[in-house]
Formats: sequence, C-alpha cells, structure tokens
Amino acid sequence: MKAPARLESLIEEGLIDSVVRQLMSGKEALVYVVRCGDDTRCAKIYKEATQRSFRQAVDYTENRKVKNTRQARAMAKGTRFGRQSQEAAWQSAEVDALYRLAAAGVRVPKPYNFHDGVLLMELVTDETGDAAPRLNDVQFTPEQARAQHAALLQEVVRMLCAGIVHGDLSEFNILLSADGPVIIDLPQAVDAAGNNHASRMLARDVANLRAFFGQFAPELLQTEYAAEIWDLYQRGLLQTDQVLTGRFESKKGAVDLGSVLREIDDTRAEEAARRLRMERVG
Repeated sequence: MKAPARLESLIEEGLIDSVVRQLMSGKEALVYVVRCGDDTRCAKIYKEATQRSFRQAVDYTENRKVKNTRQARAMAKGTRFGRQSQEAAWQSAEVDALYRLAAAGVRVPKPYNFHDGVLLMELVTDETGDAAPRLNDVQFTPEQARAQHAALLQEVVRMLCAGIVHGDLSEFNILLSADGPVIIDLPQAVDAAGNNHASRMLARDVANLRAFFGQFAPELLQTEYAAEIWDLYQRGLLQTDQVLTGRFESKKGAVDLGSVLREIDDTRAEEAARRLRMERVG
C-alpha cells in the first residue's frame, strides 16, 4: 500500500522498507504493519492532541519532568512551543516506559526506534504468525480466564516493581500472543512513587482485569488484589515473583469523603469510556 505521509521520513531514513497494511486506528494513534528487511514490525503514528479522544489529563502528567528548562517554562506558560514540547513529552513517555519495562522483563512489545513522532516496535503475533488479537476479542473457559488473570496480575506486579503503573489497562490494550498476554499502549503510564494518583490508577487497572475475566470465572469478582499489591509495595515488600492471595483487610479509620467521591467520578468516566470503545469495536 502507499505509505502514509508520516511514514515517508522513516522510509527515507532506511528505518522501514515498505508499508504492508493498517493494523488499527485507536484513540491516540494509527498503527501500521511494516517491513524492515526480513522482519515484520509495526509502526505507531501518534495523533495530534486535537485529534485524540484521550486527553493528557493532569492526573497522568503529574510529576513528569523535562530536562530542558526552557521547555519546562514554556509548558508551564502554555505557549505554542510549550504545547509542542508537552506533546513530544507525552509521546516519548511511552517510548521510555517500553524500554524500562522491557528491561525489567515485563511482557510488552520490544521497541526498536522512535523517529519523527512514530514508534517502531515489535509486531505481536498469534500462533499462526498473524497479528495477535486483543483480549476483548477472545472467549475463555473458566480455567483459561483464571490462568490469564493470574499471568496479567504478575505483569502488573512486575511493572510496579519497576516503578510504573499502566494507568489505562483493560482488555482493549492487552494482546494475546502465541505465548501469553502482552501489554500495549503506555503513553499514559505514571511513575508509581512520584504520582499522587498512582494507587488509584493501579486499583482501576486491576479492577478492569477483574471485571473482564470475572465474566468467565465469577469467583474472581470477589478478589481484592489491588489493595494487597499496593499495600505490599508501600511497605517495600513487593517482589516480582510475589505470591498473591486476593484477600486484603483494610485498616479501620476515618473515611476521606473527597477521595470516595473522586473515585466514584473516575469510575463513571471509565465506564463511559469503556462503553464508547465497545461501540467502536462492535
């Protein structure tokens, strides 16, 4: 097929040889299958901020740093250069997270290059060599659901041990490859220690996994893995091979009504976003 304009510079630079087909169009990017010598990879073209349905919410960008002080000042002032710098920082956040998580052994696509707003990375495939399906396109037996849920919880733990919370994890951004689930879409990933919303985002990520797999194995709906994981992390006891129970008894204390109301609002927003995604892929 004819190469999209955004991929022409990668062809000119010799980073890719040809474009095979469009793989998907998401809320934040377009993804194409490309050829690089003898390898088949994928190229993720980030959409401009005005074209994305997913906004750079302050919860996600909190405590993100840029090394260039001029850029930081411009971003704070909201100038045109500042907005451009913020956009670049938003895109590079996924690149940084991918390299960091891959090095930590988390099941994410292997990144190869980032050039001119395009992320070149591994094409995740199924047992036949075709592009792997998203989790929401797959049906599971109760046994399979329990196994996949446990595997993904271990990936969440590995991510947290590497200091990262996905922040938008659900069945829509997990691929089922030939050898297990692979987590994708990380531009909204947050620093677990530096973001005040990290615990809430982790809880939402884990709740999404629970709700999805709970359709096939209802007993999972009664588990409390998020609270257990975060408690271990806060106490410095979380290990990459952590054995989890799914049970957690919270300490009694005063209720933070403001936090409860914010959580309710976030849950409603997440459910609305989930329904929108289901309509788009339906």
